Amino acid sequence: MRRPIQSVTPTTGTAEVIGWVHEVRDLGGLAFFLLRDRTGIIQVTIVKKKASEAVLAAAKAVSRESVVRVTGTVKAIDKAPGGRELVPETFEILSMSESPMPLDVVEKVPADLDTRLDSRFLDARRPRVTAVFQVRSAAMHAINNYFENNGFINITTPKIVAAATEGGTELFPIAYFDREAFLNQSPQLYKQMMMAAGFEKVFEIGPIFRAEEHNTTKHLNEATSIDIEVSFADHHEVMRILEDLIVHTYRHVKDSCTDQLANLEIADFEVPRAPFPRLPYAEAIAIAQKKIEDPIKYGDDISSAAERAIGADMGGHYFIVDWPTEIRPYYAMPYENDPSICKAFDLMHPRMELSSGAARVHQHDLLVQQIKKKGLNPGSFEFYLRPFRYGMPPHAGWGLGAERLVMTMLNLSNVREAVLFPRDMHRLVP
Repeated sequence: MRRPIQSVTPTTGTAEVIGWVHEVRDLGGLAFFLLRDRTGIIQVTIVKKKASEAVLAAAKAVSRESVVRVTGTVKAIDKAPGGRELVPETFEILSMSESPMPLDVVEKVPADLDTRLDSRFLDARRPRVTAVFQVRSAAMHAINNYFENNGFINITTPKIVAAATEGGTELFPIAYFDREAFLNQSPQLYKQMMMAAGFEKVFEIGPIFRAEEHNTTKHLNEATSIDIEVSFADHHEVMRILEDLIVHTYRHVKDSCTDQLANLEIADFEVPRAPFPRLPYAEAIAIAQKKIEDPIKYGDDISSAAERAIGADMGGHYFIVDWPTEIRPYYAMPYENDPSICKAFDLMHPRMELSSGAARVHQHDLLVQQIKKKGLNPGSFEFYLRPFRYGMPPHAGWGLGAERLVMTMLNLSNVREAVLFPRDMHRLVP
């Protein structure tokens, strides 16, 4: 019976392993094969004078990245990966790989990101890339567990919608029978509607679509959003939940992904410490004004250069709070004593924004007024506004980008490295 390579030890005695031929070294009387599966690498050592004709013939014919089944005796050897080797009694080629390959899985010949993404199935065989997605899987597992252990209901909202969530033109139109529809840019309206249903605490992890013409290292046109909405809570409470979730997720990755972090050469994986600093928007702008050459003033959005400058000053995760109402979405709750400022926040990593959230407007008339102030037609949002007429509790929430979370957690250079098959302005396949 096949064993995962990681579980094969000298005490195993004999073993059957199936995997890809990672490397081949022929030293005359000896041939060494490194065999790889998703759990690790094992050395297969063939002593040509002792091996059977069938083993020698298969070993001679096989190419790198072919899939093989090997059975044999496991022996301890210090210089081999994992301190053990497999001396084969059988060596069967299950699927031969063509040569040359589109990219070098062993990474002796480097490949640029576009080449890697064009052959993602090969790129993902590389232990470093496998490690990224094993960490991502562990992070998403931790996030799901956190919500389920804290009383959240898992919901699923439509990805085909009739109108923009937040207004604007950054939507992908699609033909929906005899009318036009759009791919949803956020579950925002629907998760708020579930507050009117009395669900109190909801979360959703799913795709969002933004038709933004960005070509940067941190933007995608299809991303995975981690969203929550909580009734009877304000912006302070959901910020506390968010920083608690970040710490919980980092800690789970640190505890469960030791081998993956080693493959990624992350020797000192630090778990952030909560609470994260709360930096008022006005102070963030003042920091940026001192540190960047581009002009920036109160009321402007915070540019990438400003994010980096402020992040360098802050040194770790932090929140930007108390944003001008004018530049935040219509559903962000203004402060009662100063409606020009709203109860909105962004969670920042020193490199970029990770999450955006706010306490929401829960009063129907104020929400209609806010929609009109943004130059939008309340009639287009009637399905969303109706619940606010029948008892909507105060509530707050946020959305967190999964890819950006993994990117910053692992210090990846491009957000596309944190998604298997990225979609951007130029990439629609594979």
